[in-house]
Amino acid sequence: MWTPYQLGIAVGMVVTGSINTLATKWADKQSAPGEPGGEPHPFDHPFLQAVCMFIGEFTCFIVYKIWAYSKRNSEDANLGNQDFSPLIFLGPAACDMTGTSLMYVGLNFTYASSFQMLRGAIIVFTALLSTAFLGRAIKSRDWLGIFLVTCGLTVVGVSDIVFSKPDSGHGTNEILTGDLIILVAQIVSACQMVIEEKFVAGKDVHPLQAVGWEGFFGMTILGVLLIPMYWIPAGELSGNPRGVLEDAIDGTYQIFHNGTLALAQLGSIASIAFFNFFGISVTKQLSATTRMVLDSVRTLVIWAVSLGVGWEDFQYLQIVGFATLILGTGVYNKIIPLPCLDSAAERIVNETNDNQEQAADEKTPLLYNTQQKRADNETDA
Repeated sequence: MWTPYQLGIAVGMVVTGSINTLATKWADKQSAPGEPGGEPHPFDHPFLQAVCMFIGEFTCFIVYKIWAYSKRNSEDANLGNQDFSPLIFLGPAACDMTGTSLMYVGLNFTYASSFQMLRGAIIVFTALLSTAFLGRAIKSRDWLGIFLVTCGLTVVGVSDIVFSKPDSGHGTNEILTGDLIILVAQIVSACQMVIEEKFVAGKDVHPLQAVGWEGFFGMTILGVLLIPMYWIPAGELSGNPRGVLEDAIDGTYQIFHNGTLALAQLGSIASIAFFNFFGISVTKQLSATTRMVLDSVRTLVIWAVSLGVGWEDFQYLQIVGFATLILGTGVYNKIIPLPCLDSAAERIVNETNDNQEQAADEKTPLLYNTQQKRADNETDA
């Protein structure tokens, strides 16, 4: 039975994670002038939105420093390892920056619910890259989970194309392009997880500090890249009036002259910060498995809200795809018991790992674990 605090952080994770994706999509649907006296036009600034997301992640670093300062004289404070080079987060931050930017570009062309569901593809790419670069073996259970996730992704993609709304503002080609961009982004995010596991895992860095450093590097690097993007022509791929890769000045002016748009951006920044906090708390108080389950609930909430506000129509294929994705995720993460696919030795190892994870949770683990930190990052955002 969960305590009120555990229930609160679980609900908080689902709510803030859902708000992050919905607020980003809400911003994409707003229009505002980009210059004094200019004509209103849609807010299409994925790279600027990615910078805002990293600002939200960076606030986790500020919170960590305030908390660490308040515990400076406490002997039982677990502040994590302080003897490490922040540059170990530069590579993961670069992947995070690229993946997040691509996902926001894709979100402009497709539905919020599909965006969230397609992020489940990270399981497939992480497993394959882990085999190639970390020497990890894929067992029968893993292959079944990967197969089910792939089937679910296929169904979601097909439903987007077959049942696209003519008045949704997205044509069939745009939706297909958006879905493919989101899938490519999952490959980049999978690279991030492999890099973090190879070079960052085991450093005993506090999760809030790790998230904050990635936010700092992402915010700084992408913020600087906004300058050359202002002059790089992007043709039909651009959604701003000047036709460049990103017009940060246009986007900033729009934000400051549309209260709804400003609220959506503030919601995105705040929600990503709180989502990371609640996510870490869920892992600590409950388990990483519970976090994965709650992330699935978040996808359901986003889909339900999108239907409720009329952003998309009900599609029975999405239910099939969503259920298949959840089933595949559960199989892959050993949430669903399948004794027929686990050998006796594997069952013993799984039980031992579960016991060790439970014991570690009781001791407030500080080991930086990528899959726990970004169970969708992310991103979201």
